[in-house]
Amino acid sequence: MTREIEIKVSPDKLNDEAFISKKIRSALKINEDAKIFYKLIRRSIDARKAKPIYLLKFLVDTKKPPISELDALDMAYLQTAGRQEVIIVGAGPAGYFAALNCIEVGLRPIVLDRGKDVQARRRDLKAIQQDGEVNPDSNYCFGEGGAGTYSDGKLYTRATKRGKIRKVLKILLDHGAQADIGISAHPHIGSNKLPAIIANIRQTILDHGGEVRFGSKVTDFIIHDSRCLGVVVNGEEEVRADHTILATGHSARDIYRLLDSKGIALAAKPFAIGIRIEHPQQLIDEIQYNQAEREEGLPPASYRLATQVTDVGVFSFCMCPGGLIVPSATAPGEIVVNGMSLSKRNSPFANSGIVTAISNEELAAKGYKGIFANLEFQSEVEKSLFDHGDGSQKAPAQNLIDFVNGQEMLALNDSSYIPGLYRAPLHDLLPDFVYDRLKEGLLDFSLKLKGYYTSEANVVAIESRTSAPVRIPRTVDTMMHPDVSGLYPCGEGAGYAGGILSAAMDGQRVVNAIVAHS
Repeated sequence: MTREIEIKVSPDKLNDEAFISKKIRSALKINEDAKIFYKLIRRSIDARKAKPIYLLKFLVDTKKPPISELDALDMAYLQTAGRQEVIIVGAGPAGYFAALNCIEVGLRPIVLDRGKDVQARRRDLKAIQQDGEVNPDSNYCFGEGGAGTYSDGKLYTRATKRGKIRKVLKILLDHGAQADIGISAHPHIGSNKLPAIIANIRQTILDHGGEVRFGSKVTDFIIHDSRCLGVVVNGEEEVRADHTILATGHSARDIYRLLDSKGIALAAKPFAIGIRIEHPQQLIDEIQYNQAEREEGLPPASYRLATQVTDVGVFSFCMCPGGLIVPSATAPGEIVVNGMSLSKRNSPFANSGIVTAISNEELAAKGYKGIFANLEFQSEVEKSLFDHGDGSQKAPAQNLIDFVNGQEMLALNDSSYIPGLYRAPLHDLLPDFVYDRLKEGLLDFSLKLKGYYTSEANVVAIESRTSAPVRIPRTVDTMMHPDVSGLYPCGEGAGYAGGILSAAMDGQRVVNAIVAHS
C-alpha cells in the first residue's frame, strides 16, 4: 500500500539518499533492511526557527515504485487539421494553454499575437534595456509567452479552485521544464529557461494542426446580431470562426478601447500600484535564515509581506530573490518597472513590488469616473514619472530611508536595473494617498523583518502593471461575454487571472466551456 509521509532534513542532508532512506524507514517504523520504494512529491523550507530545515513529503510503498498524481497524467493531443476552428487572441499562458486544450478536445486553434516569437522578441527587450526604445507591440509584456516569459516564470498561485494546477505543471514538464517545478512549494522556471519551453509548446500546437501567427494585431471585431464572427487583423485581413477567445494580457489598452467603441460592455476593476524595492540578496538571506552567510543547500531567501493601512491593503508583489528589475513599459513616454529572475537566481540583488490596493470608489472620489477611470489613473502616473526624467528608460529612485522620511539626503545604492536609476523625490512625485500608504506599510514591514528598513535598499518607481484595471464581463456557465455570443474573455487581461498558473488554467476552462455549450 502506498503511504504519504513527511520528514525533516537539514540543508546539508537534502541530497543524502542514505540519510533520507534511513529517515523514511524510521518514520514508518520498519526494519533498515526492508525493501522500500519512495518518491519525493513536495519540498518546502521552514525558516521560522533559528536554523532553516527542509520539509520533504514522499510517497512510499514496500512493494512497487509509487506513482504520483503528476506522473499519472497523460496528455493526449488530436490532429485538428480540418476541424472546427477557434480564434485565440494572445499567445500568453492563457492563450497557449487554451490552444493546447483545443488540440486535446479536437478543436483547431488559430493563435494571433501582435508581438514576435520568443527569440525575435529578445532584440526588442535589448533595445529597451540599452537604448530606451519601446516597441509598442514587442516588449516585456507583449509577444510570445506574454508578460511571464521574461518576468521569471513564477508558478505559484492561490487560485487552487480555478482548475487543475497539476495538469498545467505536467504540460510544462512535458515541454522541457525542470523536474523541480513538480515538487517545489514555490516553483519557478526562470526567464532564461522559459523561452525554449514556450517555443516547444508552439511546436506542439503546430504539429497537431493548429496555427500560430505573429505580427498579427487585432484591430477590429466582426460582430453581427450580437454575435462575434471573428476578427480583423492588421486593419485588413478577416479571420473568422464561431468562437473567439480574448486572452490579450493586462496591458492591451487598445483592446479595451476597441471593445468600448463597439458598444461591448466593460467595467472598471480594482488593481494595485506602488514601487519596486531592491535589497542586497545577502541581507534578505541573513534576515530570513538567521545566518550571516547563506548555508550551502539553501536557495536565495524570499519573503511575502502584507499589512493594512487605514483598512487598505499594502503588500509585496512578485518577489524576485536573486533577481533583476526590468523596464516594462508598453509604449513610448511611460515608465513601468517589474522584476524577474534567471533559473539559478544568482543575482546579488533581491527585489519585490510593494503595492497598495486601489479601489473604484477611491478613484471615483478623486474625480476618476467611468469604465476607464482606473486605467487612466494608472497611465497618468506612468507618464508623469517619465516626464520627470530625461526621456530615457532610466527609472526614478530613492534611498529607502529617504523615501520613508520624505527627504533627499542619501545616495542611491548599486542596482540590477540596466537602463539605470536617477535620484528623484518619489515622496513628492507619487500621488499623496499612494505614498502615504506605502510609507506606513514599509514601516510596518520593518517590524516584521528586522533589518528590512535600511539605507542599503533602493525604492524604484513605478510598479503599476500588477493586474488589469479593466474587467471584460463574462457569464459563469458559458464564459461568453453576456452581450456578445461567441466572444470569450479570458486570463489576466479580462480580469480573471493573476499569474502564469491561473491564466493557464483559465484558458483551459474557457475551452472546456466551449465544448460543453457547443
